[in-house]
Amino acid sequence: MSNSIKFHDRALSLGLARVAEQAAIASAKLIGRGDEKAADQAAVNAMRTQLNMLDIAGVVVIGEGERDEAPMLFIGEEVGNGKGPAVDIALDPLEGTTLTAKDMPNALTVIAMGPRGSMLHAPDVYMEKLAIGPRLPKNIVSLEMQPAERVKALAVAKNCGQEDITVCVLERPRHDKMIAELRKTGCAIRLITDGDVAGVIHCAESAITGIDMYMGLGGAPEGVLAAAALKCMGGQMWGRLVFRNEAERNRASSAGITDFNRIYSRDDMVTQDVVFAATGVTDGSILSGIKREVGYLTTETILMRSKTGSMRRMSYRSPTI
Repeated sequence: MSNSIKFHDRALSLGLARVAEQAAIASAKLIGRGDEKAADQAAVNAMRTQLNMLDIAGVVVIGEGERDEAPMLFIGEEVGNGKGPAVDIALDPLEGTTLTAKDMPNALTVIAMGPRGSMLHAPDVYMEKLAIGPRLPKNIVSLEMQPAERVKALAVAKNCGQEDITVCVLERPRHDKMIAELRKTGCAIRLITDGDVAGVIHCAESAITGIDMYMGLGGAPEGVLAAAALKCMGGQMWGRLVFRNEAERNRASSAGITDFNRIYSRDDMVTQDVVFAATGVTDGSILSGIKREVGYLTTETILMRSKTGSMRRMSYRSPTI
């Protein structure tokens, strides 16, 4: 029966915001405590509890891993009370477990929801990603271009010098060659230690974040979450799955992937209108982190709907127990 119930994104959006908020609040006591696993588990437990309160028949398509790897919020897990529409859920209960454990910037709780079948079931492999912000000509950059070519093309489109472009890159040894090539263009590079969902989102608000483009290898599941955010905020994104061995190809096949060389656009990864919510855990360039005062915690959440292109920033004050 749930397959015949229409997905009313507006009615479900505030419930999704509460899911992100409660996951952030649950992880608050573990900020700066050096225990990544405990922080992640606290967020997972809270997010699952809140999801099961919603009037949805949900299936986790982007989650904490396969059933045998994750006790809760695993890929394929059913969530919700089963009384509402059939929906896909993509989530990262704590985007930036290391950031939380070390009290570093830009840790978030992140979740997206769309009609059943609306999101790419990305396997837990690498994805080569490229993203730029809104209000730019279509396909001015591509994954087929070399990094330096992308910077040049974006500078032309923005009518600025290459030295005025800032590229966000995940700081990993695998990106050393790409970073060296980017340096030669004269562009600036914002290196981040973790959290490439936030890294991609930065592109959509370049006037605030100073980030014009994101590129590099990161997790494929995070790529789908980032695509959901950009579908709401505007912007272009492309992703290509990268396989290191036959086991990863088999994992992709099990997820329904048939073309291992396909380049997915934003709208290939998220094919229908979605709702996206994220709550700040630690302070960052997108959201304020959790604020403590005597007897209370305060969170900041962004809630977005791709159908309307709307974004709400919400502050939530909760008494501590």
